[in-house]
Amino acid sequence: MQVLVTGGAGYIGSHAVQRLLAGGHDVTVIDNLSRGNRSAIDRLAERHDPSGDRLRFVEADVGDRPIVDAVLRDAKPDAVLHFAALAYVGESVHQPLRYWRANTSASIELLDACLDAGVERFIFSSTCASYGEPSPERIPIGEDCPQHPINPYGRSKLAFERALFDAGEAQKLTGKAFACAALRYFNVAGSDRTGLIGESHDPETHLIPILLQVALGQRERVTVFGTDYDTPDGTCVRDYVHVEDLIDAHLAVLGKLEAGDVRTYNLGIGKGSSVREMIEATRRVTGHAIPTEDGPRREGDPPTLFADPSKIEREIGWRASITDLDEIIESAWRWFREHPRGYAS
Repeated sequence: MQVLVTGGAGYIGSHAVQRLLAGGHDVTVIDNLSRGNRSAIDRLAERHDPSGDRLRFVEADVGDRPIVDAVLRDAKPDAVLHFAALAYVGESVHQPLRYWRANTSASIELLDACLDAGVERFIFSSTCASYGEPSPERIPIGEDCPQHPINPYGRSKLAFERALFDAGEAQKLTGKAFACAALRYFNVAGSDRTGLIGESHDPETHLIPILLQVALGQRERVTVFGTDYDTPDGTCVRDYVHVEDLIDAHLAVLGKLEAGDVRTYNLGIGKGSSVREMIEATRRVTGHAIPTEDGPRREGDPPTLFADPSKIEREIGWRASITDLDEIIESAWRWFREHPRGYAS
């Protein structure tokens, strides 16, 4: 199978590329490298494509229509996995138009190009941020939970979700062989357990990498943003799903999509862990004290988000296999120990 992966040099996208190549598929990656790592692609090529004929990398923005059109003509992908996006909640509050351009406008250009090229399957990397702050009776969160995002990041992703579904329904009316799915991620964590690729962001805002940077002595302490939420210990509660499980879900959905399908699934493990619980788990795994300091709440952070993943298990047969916090953190810790400077190591 020929697969186009947008954002394939990023954290999640590179794990998808690895799994696809290992499964015998050919992959074309489009990434503008604003948040991705070219070194991840180089590592994947060295491991999985020594002949240089199964992995192609194009440095470009998914909203650059002439380049995307050319890539689609050359690659003729059977499917597109669309990961390319900006994904920092706090940043989106201060730079909303940048998020609308990257996550909505550019994605619509990509989708339009894919439809013109006759792509038959399209999977979108969506987000639980589209749910906003669900009421307590809506947690764990099912796919039928009302979507009322509270920050520009969530709103920009939801807007493209709706555009995708409208396009999918329109394709169905015309009898074209198109199917799509929006996979709403909860918090993605961990690293490839072979140690080849991992998580490396600049700037780094994700909790587990920050905790591990403290353990490595690269930061003095971690700031706990908000200790007065209406949660058992006052800190935010999130659902952490291992990145390998997440990619398995994409491939499982891809294998089930049939012409006319317009699907949505929540990807999580079905239980939440608080910031303080994550700190304690990281202390256990690393043996480091992990000093902390309390800070104010961040704008746009809801108190509790965790998934009801029963729909994807029922319809697709996927469920997370790595659900122990220590195991998730240990996979990331291995990467950080071996690559203390990220892909520069």
